[in-house]
Amino acid sequence: MTQESGKTATRERAGTAPGTATAGTQSPVRAGQGKGELVTSSGRTTIVGGVVSKVAGMAAREIGGVYAMGSGVGRTLGSVRERLPGMTRNVAQGVAVEVGERQAAVDIDLVVDYGVSIPDLANAVRENVIRSVEHMCGLEVVEVNVTVDDIHLPDEDGEQQGGGQQRAEHEEPRVR
Repeated sequence: MTQESGKTATRERAGTAPGTATAGTQSPVRAGQGKGELVTSSGRTTIVGGVVSKVAGMAAREIGGVYAMGSGVGRTLGSVRERLPGMTRNVAQGVAVEVGERQAAVDIDLVVDYGVSIPDLANAVRENVIRSVEHMCGLEVVEVNVTVDDIHLPDEDGEQQGGGQQRAEHEEPRVR
């Protein structure tokens, strides 16, 4: 099943348009308690897809071995965005969601640290995202698709942070 057909199936099962969820609670929910009902006789609570994206993004970043999130172009644009005055890091970068009335599907793009077992990391990310979204949003997570977009190599930091300057300092000058 392709990602798109999986998203469509999730949307059809949920019976709503992508990007929103409807929910309601019978009593106040405090941190650490179980999830409340989404739709009750007392009313509905709407959870926008951006909320689910942020929860999923934060949950994925909590797992050791996740270096960054997003595709190459997305990471580049995010880096530029963060440098603008008044702009903050987009915690939903690299996360796409389909949200229905009671269910959600999550797609995550990430960059892993070299040496980390990718299958183990993907499972850990998947479990943490499911746990966090179900707990905080009260939605059943029907799937979490993890795409590993790149691997961060240990020597990439040195090259990007002035590796060329270090080499020039240790070489003899060519002209005297």
